[in-house]
Amino acid sequence: MRQPPIGTTMPAALDSSRPHRRLLAATVLGCLAVGSALALPGTAAASSSSFLSHFSKVKNVASTVPANGDLNPYGITVVDGSVGKLVDGATLVSNFNNSANLQGTGTTIVEIAPSGMVTTFAQIDKHHLPGTCPGGVGLTTALAALPGGWVVVGSLPTKDGMSPTARAGCLIVLNSMGTPVETWSGDNIKGPWDLTAVSSRGGAEIFVSNVLNGTVDHSPSTVDKGTVVRLDVRLVGASPPQVVGSTVVGSGFAERTDPTALVVGPTGLALGEDGTLYVADTVNSRIAAVPLALTRSAPESGGGVTVSTGGALKGPLGMALAPNDDILTVNAGDGNAVETTPSGHQVASPQFDPAGAAGNLFGLTIAPHGRGVLFVDDGDNTLKVFGHK
Repeated sequence: MRQPPIGTTMPAALDSSRPHRRLLAATVLGCLAVGSALALPGTAAASSSSFLSHFSKVKNVASTVPANGDLNPYGITVVDGSVGKLVDGATLVSNFNNSANLQGTGTTIVEIAPSGMVTTFAQIDKHHLPGTCPGGVGLTTALAALPGGWVVVGSLPTKDGMSPTARAGCLIVLNSMGTPVETWSGDNIKGPWDLTAVSSRGGAEIFVSNVLNGTVDHSPSTVDKGTVVRLDVRLVGASPPQVVGSTVVGSGFAERTDPTALVVGPTGLALGEDGTLYVADTVNSRIAAVPLALTRSAPESGGGVTVSTGGALKGPLGMALAPNDDILTVNAGDGNAVETTPSGHQVASPQFDPAGAAGNLFGLTIAPHGRGVLFVDDGDNTLKVFGHK
């Protein structure tokens, strides 16, 4: 049986208003629909078998703004098990902007308990990191809680919120008290934008999308150099997680700088039952797939295999896998979510953003016990849930 995802997080938006399992065996990618899939209107139309069709109402859960005023909630993950400051069933959210609304300068992760109480899990000081993080701290949508109370968050920092000053950043590992204990940088880590992780015996596999592979140097042109990297991580007792392997499993994804969104490139990630890794190709309004992601030793080039493109997909950002194994994404181009089957059929496209605005939706994840979808709304800096009436 598949191990559930440890955490899944999401991306940066196209918002012109903001300056800113281990599996026992992996099988070959099944019959994927290449090219345009079923186009749906941007409404709540849905297949009766779709996961999203079971829900109909968006509710506010809590503000994601901490005491220091950080803005732009991006990453999201649900905690599995209480330890240290982490509460079982709580939601962690990372902030990308500081209080001055400069992108790539946010330093906080907030924790929202099942009761709705909000606390600051971590405020990371770039001057007191336990290792190298080129450029400093600017927390992205890359966020996951690992077994043992370890939290991994991505950093794609800037000096002034503008893409010319963006640097490669790193992944920061924190303990259950919110204290950074380690950084992972260099080699294949170049602008970690999003991640998903799955547990394995004695460790975890973390998949990271990277958006700074020559992107700034070729600005404002689009370059097909975005990557997805698999990090093989060892977890042993109370020792911090250790990277024991790093493999580029996907390459050739479109990426570019953007005057209002900082960077646009491969974002949301989700691992399927058969070991297929799904990737949100934001630039091309496409869902791509990387077969055999858990075991492959060489990248799937050309931006992966197209699962679905166009239709209701309008700049997909965040991604999560539904309990029925459908792929959930949220759009940068409108306020909608899209549910896509592994065979490429778009079966639902409900409105998640109550304001119907573009560029507000970022990270999403399945709510505990499958009772809806938790997502962050950048428009009003809140955690919301799409659930029952």
